[in-house]
Amino acid sequence: MTLFKKGRYNVRSANTRHDIEAAQRLRAISFSTDEVRDADAFDAFCTHMLIEEADSHRLVCCFRMLTLSGADIANSYSAQFYDLDALRDFEGKMVEMGRFCVHPDVTDPDILRVAWGAMTAYVDENDVQLLFGCSSFAGIDTADYLDAFAMLKHRHLAPKRWLPRVKAPDVFKFAARLRRKPDAKKAMLRMPPLLRTYLVMGGWVSDHAVVDRQMNTLHVFTGLEIGAIPPTRKRLLRAVSG
Repeated sequence: MTLFKKGRYNVRSANTRHDIEAAQRLRAISFSTDEVRDADAFDAFCTHMLIEEADSHRLVCCFRMLTLSGADIANSYSAQFYDLDALRDFEGKMVEMGRFCVHPDVTDPDILRVAWGAMTAYVDENDVQLLFGCSSFAGIDTADYLDAFAMLKHRHLAPKRWLPRVKAPDVFKFAARLRRKPDAKKAMLRMPPLLRTYLVMGGWVSDHAVVDRQMNTLHVFTGLEIGAIPPTRKRLLRAVSG
């Protein structure tokens, strides 16, 4: 079912096994895996969002959303890597957004805006109060991202009441280790676009990054409390899907 159209793109949820397999193939290409499809056990429980070119119907972006409550937080994908016990006390629905990817041959910045429009529509329809997930940096060399991590430490750490604790065996404790003052320009240039958007809307991150050698990424737990999003930005996002 098509949720909305915006410019060159159609946005819809996956309705068939064929739709989900198409998303898994795009994920495999985007994440540079050796598999034909990137798939896991969480796919069966998620809503999969697809962004397609209106003319060609080519799939150019996808992501999945898993609706949870605080009591269910241990069943999230992120809970494999982070101790999320603090979020068990969060009141209201949560959605874990994951496996976000854009086809590597597509560079249109409007795709990210359209994706956030789709997420906003889902959040509004389902009365979601917290959006969260793992935000990934390409590669596992922390030296490439020291200014970005310093910026996260100085401006964007999670509130103590929600702060994820260490669970993964291989982590970079940037909040404890970094003493440098971030170069703001360098930090934002090295910040992944999806994470940058979370932060602009008031998102926060864990105090450590997980080193995921299987996916060849560094990732931080990222949360966005819907009530904290500035009203002006909410209106802009709703206008995309309206």
